[in-house]
Amino acid sequence: MQPLISVPELAADLASGVPDRVPVLLDVRWRLGAPPGEGAERHARGHLPGARFVDLDTEVCGPPGSAGRHPLPGAEAFAAAMRRAGVRAGADVVVYDDGGGSAAAARLWWTLRWFGHHSVRVLDGGLAAWEAAGQPLTAEPAPAAEGDFVAVPGGMPVLDADGAARLAAGRGLLLDARAPERYRGEVEPVDPVAGHVPGAINLPAGELLDPMGRVLPPETLVSRFVERVTAAGVPWELTVSAREESASIDAAPRGAGPDAADVARRSGAEPGGARPAPEAEPRVGAYCGSGVFAALEVLALRSAGVPAALYVGSWSEWTASGDRPVATGPERG
Repeated sequence: MQPLISVPELAADLASGVPDRVPVLLDVRWRLGAPPGEGAERHARGHLPGARFVDLDTEVCGPPGSAGRHPLPGAEAFAAAMRRAGVRAGADVVVYDDGGGSAAAARLWWTLRWFGHHSVRVLDGGLAAWEAAGQPLTAEPAPAAEGDFVAVPGGMPVLDADGAARLAAGRGLLLDARAPERYRGEVEPVDPVAGHVPGAINLPAGELLDPMGRVLPPETLVSRFVERVTAAGVPWELTVSAREESASIDAAPRGAGPDAADVARRSGAEPGGARPAPEAEPRVGAYCGSGVFAALEVLALRSAGVPAALYVGSWSEWTASGDRPVATGPERG
């Protein structure tokens, strides 16, 4: 399933009245640093008809700590949140936010897939695109609906700090999805240490979007990706190999190497239902400050046929221990 759905496609599905075509709608609007409850308040003032609010900080992610500011949630806690939101086994799910780039929606998309629900898409352009197309909003709460979601961890490639370090050291590509000034270490508005993972390549997530906050067309995405990684001295052959792996990953999504089970255990996710690990680690990984905007990068690359693993803990985990190397400046380091 493609990771994105357009406004016209979603509007047609909702208007069809055919139960199998009407998706479960989840509103996960979120802003970094916003006070608790702000997203729910904005949702209450106006949302897509039938949408239910899901809180990124408390339901999509686990409590902040040494594993980062937005670590994986526990499997049962996430499953309970999805059941409250009406997610049923096999149901199509569409997620959106109002962040101008769908980063929070991408993180919920990724988390649903990680926990085994692969019939999920992100509304391309989010709430802004929906409103710009003249589509309706409502303040009416969606009727209560109890789902039957069961979390099975291991459905997406994932990295821990050691896996990210291996990619950055030459086992593949590690992409830094943050703004260039944060990558260079000139500013750090959130975490205690500025800079980047040595060996990482800066590809800001915002550069994969058009001015309306929609993901760029696949050809443009691949061109931008290849341009950035080849400029950093990475062989073209690696980017081609990474792209060719996408079909098998979509057909049989699994956790990435030993990191998948380890990250699940450390995050509190129950390992008993985890899928078998694949034979090789991913060729491409992405990180940001806390695994939200990097999820948008993973989503955008997947839409272009380039599979990438998410380093969930990201920079907030990398710097938490105080003993991992840090690079600054425009070079990979």
